[in-house]
Amino acid sequence: MTGDPSNESINQTPGKVDVLGAVDGSGSIGSPGCDSRSASSAVGGSAGDVAALAAEVTALLHDLASSPRPAGSAAEERARARCAAWLTSRGYSVADQPFSYSALPGRWGTPVLGVVSLLLLGAAVTTGVAGRPSAGLLLLAVAGLVLSLVGRWVVRQGILSLPLMRCRSVNLVATRGDRPPTVWLMAHLDSKSQPVPIAVRAAGVIGTLAVWGVTALLLVAGVAGLRPLTEFWWSLLAAGVVCALPIIASTVGGESNGALDNASGVAAVLGAAALLPIREAASVGIVITSAEELGLAGARAWSAGTAPAIALNCDGVDDQGEIVVMYSGNRPQQILRTVTGAAKPGEPVRTRGLVPGILTDHVALTAAGWSAVTVSRGTIGTLRRIHTRSDTMAQLRGDGLMAVASLLARSATRLATGVGSPALSADQDAAQSAEGVQ
Repeated sequence: MTGDPSNESINQTPGKVDVLGAVDGSGSIGSPGCDSRSASSAVGGSAGDVAALAAEVTALLHDLASSPRPAGSAAEERARARCAAWLTSRGYSVADQPFSYSALPGRWGTPVLGVVSLLLLGAAVTTGVAGRPSAGLLLLAVAGLVLSLVGRWVVRQGILSLPLMRCRSVNLVATRGDRPPTVWLMAHLDSKSQPVPIAVRAAGVIGTLAVWGVTALLLVAGVAGLRPLTEFWWSLLAAGVVCALPIIASTVGGESNGALDNASGVAAVLGAAALLPIREAASVGIVITSAEELGLAGARAWSAGTAPAIALNCDGVDDQGEIVVMYSGNRPQQILRTVTGAAKPGEPVRTRGLVPGILTDHVALTAAGWSAVTVSRGTIGTLRRIHTRSDTMAQLRGDGLMAVASLLARSATRLATGVGSPALSADQDAAQSAEGVQ
């Protein structure tokens, strides 16, 4: 959910953003105390209209991030009502879609996986020390296959069907027009806290995978007749323990306000909804999911009952950093070309696979046959705040919201109309965006 750590800032000045994503240096993009009717009545796309919309989006961010929003909680329900009112005032038909799910995988799946992986590593290291590398390889192969099959079933079916720790929550779906949208803008509303930030958890996952890989190579070397030193085996196990600890510690709490994750993503998506050209808005739907932090349950439930289409998920919009478009599995070339082509000069957009140890709603959609990506903006410092108590408005101004919102609106418009590359001209962008400010 962040950009390349080596590029922690881009050549933009935080300030007022126009509907094309350009930024000037006039200062803050808005005040939390704005009149909530101002941008709703704007139709001309003038600088004043855009400034009013930017102020409203910032006010929305402050409202959503005012308290923690655990999935299914009263606080999440109030935040969802705020989103529904925003969309209704802009001509969308809004519907609540309740769903039920098992919270067991989302709450305890990661810690249990950390414990199991560490036990298996210990068993494999023991076989290496004892001079039985063939047994160790067989253990890793069987365990890897079993974990893969069980994990696949849990994430694709178990989250919605397991009878344990059943919970209920609601997705918010908004459309304009009678036909099913061909493009969806998505963001999750719920928040969670963990003892370790997501950056540390991701590092633990990557480290664990590396330790398992080295263990497998050493066992292969043992089968070939080489005998690594005993000390090396125990050092490998110690490294495995260090890497597994943040995974085991990734229990779920409800003490983060989730300003960055993901009040910012919701605000960006609703800002994009206000910027969509009126003609194309009928082909673009909005979905605000719940229980993303519990195994992507909301996205899995919603995609199970919705025909596969194109989705732009937004998860995490920080004040600084690159805009990054992340995907899982095969590269969704059409989306990547369209989003990068929709970027304005001075607004670099990078594409990359999703970092191991991080999950976003687009993963659930991709598994269900959708063409989906996640759009984010941030730096390495962004990952250090996510899922912690410090993820509050004290650490976030909202400077990046309108740049991401306008990029989402341009990209969704082009995807809905079949226009990808070459990109629309600046004049076409200006005309469509001015028409879309509602």
